[in-house]
Amino acid sequence: MFEKILIANRGEIACRVIRACREMKIAAVAVYSDADRDALHVRMADEAYHIGPPQSSESYLVGSKIVEVARRSGAQAIHPGYGFLSENPNFVREVVAAGITFIGPPPEAMEAMGGKISARKIAIEAGVPVVPGTTEPLRSLEDAKGTANEIGYPVMLKASAGGGGKGMRLVASADEMSSAYENARAESLASFGDDAVYIEKAVVRPRHIEIQVFSDTHGNHIHLGERECSIQRRHQKVVEEAPSPIDSAELRAAMGECAVKVARAVNYVGAGTVEFLVSDIDKSFYFLEMNTRLQVEHPVTELVTGIDLVREQINVAAGKPLSFSQDEVRLTGHAIECRIYAEDPENNFLPSPGKILRLRVPQGPGVRDDGGVYEGADVSIYYDPMISKFAVWGRNRDEAIDRMRRALDEYQIAGIKTTLPFFREIIRDAVFISGNLDTGFIPAFLERRTQLEADPQTKNAAIIAAALAAGSRNAAARVDLNRAESKWQTAARNAALANRLSS
Repeated sequence: MFEKILIANRGEIACRVIRACREMKIAAVAVYSDADRDALHVRMADEAYHIGPPQSSESYLVGSKIVEVARRSGAQAIHPGYGFLSENPNFVREVVAAGITFIGPPPEAMEAMGGKISARKIAIEAGVPVVPGTTEPLRSLEDAKGTANEIGYPVMLKASAGGGGKGMRLVASADEMSSAYENARAESLASFGDDAVYIEKAVVRPRHIEIQVFSDTHGNHIHLGERECSIQRRHQKVVEEAPSPIDSAELRAAMGECAVKVARAVNYVGAGTVEFLVSDIDKSFYFLEMNTRLQVEHPVTELVTGIDLVREQINVAAGKPLSFSQDEVRLTGHAIECRIYAEDPENNFLPSPGKILRLRVPQGPGVRDDGGVYEGADVSIYYDPMISKFAVWGRNRDEAIDRMRRALDEYQIAGIKTTLPFFREIIRDAVFISGNLDTGFIPAFLERRTQLEADPQTKNAAIIAAALAAGSRNAAARVDLNRAESKWQTAARNAALANRLSS
């Protein structure tokens, strides 16, 4: 086992890895930029090394600096966290060439799954269903129009070289294709240095569901069930659950089998996530992409399986076989995660940097806060504004919702705007409670809220309509109208309280 590990990241994920190292009696090495001199991960680590100015392009994204720190510190392995260099195959090769272990998949697997088009080809060859579309980059606007006419509108234009919603455009008709095509290419070039885009048929009312996979160097490939990731803003997840409210053993088994096929096809090693779009109409599913790293939402999987994914990553990187078999994976209870961002939900989720003047983190049974800040800490303008992965566990989904509602009401952050008020409303929303989710949830939620604010007389009608719609789509959905109405009545008061605490 390693004696010392360097964490090539910052913020809450660096803190998460440091905690795992401490439990395993492994020394943790942190790196930091000028902006992070007083960051929590620096304070928690056994050693910390300065790597440059605040700009990530001159610090956290400079692989040579991180490898040099690993050499100087005597670290035998590097954990990349997520973001930054976590999916950069050239960095992996640089790490390995220095005689250091990379805690993650081999660079060949990253390259195979890093390109969305190549990933689609691999999935098709492995017998995994994919959304109808192209397996080569679009050559021109005319090519895009012709393909869209062939598979039928609406379609999605997507960047081949990356994800996170960058270079993605929904095109509803031929009239929108020209501007969407040029904008998708321009954004892809700016974000990934590659303007290649491809086209897919847009799935109607899709759920975004992902499967956690794990592989070792002994030929074992398993999955740990699914996560529901449909609640997104700007194509980025903000609320995740495990298991999905669909909670179908048959669907879980089928998607899990496909996810393992993808992992096996690229000789994967470590933790990875295979993402699918699932039709909310007939529950058909299609391969979307594979993320060759740990995911932000991994805590919900840990809560329902009881497996420490970071500890498992470290063990696998050290050459050990997985500590569990597929038959031993059990999903117990239900977990929900909210990503707490330093953002202003009332201003299009724009970042809200500044000093945290007060921080009160909820406690109690089944509550977990993977935070990367402390009272008095500064939220920098230079990095992703997520400050915490906040998760709860309950014996079932209803209990998890009740626990998250209580915990969010207790959570206090003052000095900056946060997404806490927004989550307090979502967790009380009748449609969310019903579990009938799709990737258009947030726009629909905001529209419902606007209608209620504009005409209070429609409140009861809106509650009943949402409940009836949910019930017609899912006979198992249980929506207590009195409870739902109470949530709408209290949402405004809680949001007002949250705004005062966050101002």
